[in-house]
Amino acid sequence: MVEEISCFKAYDLRGRIPDEINEDIAYRVGRAYAAWLQPARVVVGHDIRLSSPGMCQALIGGLLEGGVDVFHIGQCGTEEIYFATSHFEMDGGIVITASHNPKNYNGMKLVREESKPISSDSGLDEIKALAEANEFEPVAKRGQLVALDHHAAYCAKLLSYVDIAKLKPLKVVVNAGNGGAGAVIDRIEKFLPLQFIKVHHQADGNFPNGVPNPLLPENRVSTINAINEHQADIGIAWDGDFDRCFFFDADGRFIEGYYIVGLLAEAFLERDSDNRIIHDPRLTWNTIDIVSSKGGTAVQSKTGHAFIKERMRLEDAIYGGEMSAHHYFRDFSYCDSGMIPWLLVVGLMSVKNKTLAELVDARISLFPASGEINRRIDDAAAVLITIEDRYAAEAISIDHTDGLSMEFDDWRFNLRMSNTEPVVRLNVESRGDPELMQSKTQDILNLMGGEQP
Repeated sequence: MVEEISCFKAYDLRGRIPDEINEDIAYRVGRAYAAWLQPARVVVGHDIRLSSPGMCQALIGGLLEGGVDVFHIGQCGTEEIYFATSHFEMDGGIVITASHNPKNYNGMKLVREESKPISSDSGLDEIKALAEANEFEPVAKRGQLVALDHHAAYCAKLLSYVDIAKLKPLKVVVNAGNGGAGAVIDRIEKFLPLQFIKVHHQADGNFPNGVPNPLLPENRVSTINAINEHQADIGIAWDGDFDRCFFFDADGRFIEGYYIVGLLAEAFLERDSDNRIIHDPRLTWNTIDIVSSKGGTAVQSKTGHAFIKERMRLEDAIYGGEMSAHHYFRDFSYCDSGMIPWLLVVGLMSVKNKTLAELVDARISLFPASGEINRRIDDAAAVLITIEDRYAAEAISIDHTDGLSMEFDDWRFNLRMSNTEPVVRLNVESRGDPELMQSKTQDILNLMGGEQP
C-alpha cells in the first residue's frame, strides 16, 4: 500500500515534524526529484530551524543516491537558492524552510533550471507520487557533494540595485525576528553608509521572540519600539526565510505591502516607462493608477509566487508585486527577494530626499485599504456565493481570477480562499474615502461570519 505524504501543498512542501514531514520523507523527496527532473547539478540549502540541517542532510542523501551532484550553500534564505540556481547555472535548487510557520513545522521549496518554480501543476504532484511509491531504480553512479560559497556573488547582486554613492547615512532598524536575514545584513553592512539598529538579529530556531512573521501585530512591537527609541528613519522586518520584507515609517507606522508595490512600480517605470508590471487581484486600484500614469502596462495575475513568476516570464515584466510583501524582479530570475525591496526604498528616500511617509502618504489617501483580514469559515465556498449574490446587482464588474473580486463606482473588494490555510481572506479599498472603505469592510465581515484564526 502506498503511504500518502500530506506535506505536499500547491506551491511547496510544509507540515508538522515529525508526523507530516521528517528526514525519511526528505530523503524520498530527494530521490523523487532526481528521478523526475533528471538533473546533473542541484544547489541545496536550509533555513534557521532546528530541524533543518538534519532534513537537509537527508535530502542530500536522496539526491546523491539518485546520481545528482549536490552543491551545498548551507544556512540561507529562500532567495539565496533562487540566486545560486540561476547564477551558477544549476539544473535545480531546493531549500529546506517553513518560512513563517511555527517552530514545529518544516518544509521545502523546489525549483528547476533558471529558478523556475515547481508547483502542483508543473511537476510537484509527480514528485509526490514518486516519493509516496518509494520505489527507485538504482543509478549507475552516485552523485558528489560539493560545498559552494555563493556569498560574494549574491551580495554583489543585491548591491547592484542601489547607487551606493547616493545613499544618505540613514538610521535603519532591521528586525530579522531571529530568522535568517541578519546574516545577510552583516555581510553587506560594510558596503553601505547606513546605521543599522539590529533587533532580534541572531538566528535562533527556538524563536525566543515569537515566530518570525511581521504580519502578526504582536510581532511588530519590537520594531516599532526600536524606531521610537533610536529615532530611526525607517524600520524593516522579515519573515524567517526573508523572502518577504515589511516596512515601518519613522513614526513606527506599519506600511501595508500594497503601497510598497506601487512605490517600486513607479521607481522602475521612472527609469524606463515602456515596461509591464505584474500585480495580484486583491488590491489593485493604486497600482493600476500609478502604472498607467507612468506609461507602463499593469497586468493582473493570480495570487501566488508560481503564478506571478510564470506571468512575469510570459510578459517579460520588469517587476511584480503582491500586497502580501512578495516582490519579484526580472533581473533576479523573475524571483522574489526580501532584500532588494528595502535597498530600493532606502535608495528612493535618499535620491528624492523624502521620508517613507512622504513617499506613500498621498497614495494611502487616494486609495485607502483595509489590509488583509482573515476569517476561519467552515463553508467558504457558500460564503463567496452569498456575498456575490448580495452585491451582484450594483457591481460594475465581477472577476473570478482569484476568488471573488467586485468593483463599484467608489469601492471594490476581493474575497478569496487561502491556498495554504483553512481561512478566507478579505481586502477592501475605496477611492479616497476611508469611512466608506471601513463601513463596507464591516458589512462584508458581518455577512461572512466566522472567527479570527
